Amino acid sequence: MRGGERGPLAAAEIRTPRLALRCWQRGEAPLLKDAIDSSLAELRAWMPWATSEPAPVATIEERLEGFHEEFAAGRDWMYAIFDAAGGRVVGGCGLHPRRGPGVLEIGYWIRTDLTGRGLASEAAAALTRVAVERHGVACVEIRCDARNLASAAVARRLGFRHERTLADDLTATDGTLRDTMVWALFTTRYATSPAAALASAVTWRDWPAEPLPPLTSPMECP
Repeated sequence: MRGGERGPLAAAEIRTPRLALRCWQRGEAPLLKDAIDSSLAELRAWMPWATSEPAPVATIEERLEGFHEEFAAGRDWMYAIFDAAGGRVVGGCGLHPRRGPGVLEIGYWIRTDLTGRGLASEAAAALTRVAVERHGVACVEIRCDARNLASAAVARRLGFRHERTLADDLTATDGTLRDTMVWALFTTRYATSPAAALASAVTWRDWPAEPLPPLTSPMECP
């Protein structure tokens, strides 16, 4: 997609029984910083971006402005994961069109003190439904470090199929080469998948039809 071209509209907010997924806002930088800083050991093991953490709040604010701009333009969709009440950042996730036409890739992370509760599966199932029903893709992918057993377990739990493993595909945060597992769920199998069952109660609100203004101060998603 060309730099100034507007892509497809996305779901501005996605609701599950326990979570609220929505576009990041600049004023949420302190909440995101708290979630990241409290989870650095685990994030640094798997997330290359975590090597630059902890970052100042001002730096995170700039990052969130970029997320909002990409989201509003329909080029990439990064979501905050909040608890249902909307008061605490549980983690982050996203839908990424970096694998070519007809495919969206899901990414996710959960803060350390809330892992082991099925929240990553709940968020990923919601994004899978939005990818299939709202974006109309033919395939949804999850890619993870082959050593990241927790992330692979999420894909397996939702009915994604392990398609292949890419040898020496990425450089880990410790400088070593790591293999990447590629998991896929095709639309033809979605309706009978565990992901569809888990996301049966998911609801969402779409973006408005008109282009959104640049985010220069804290605001609510329309």
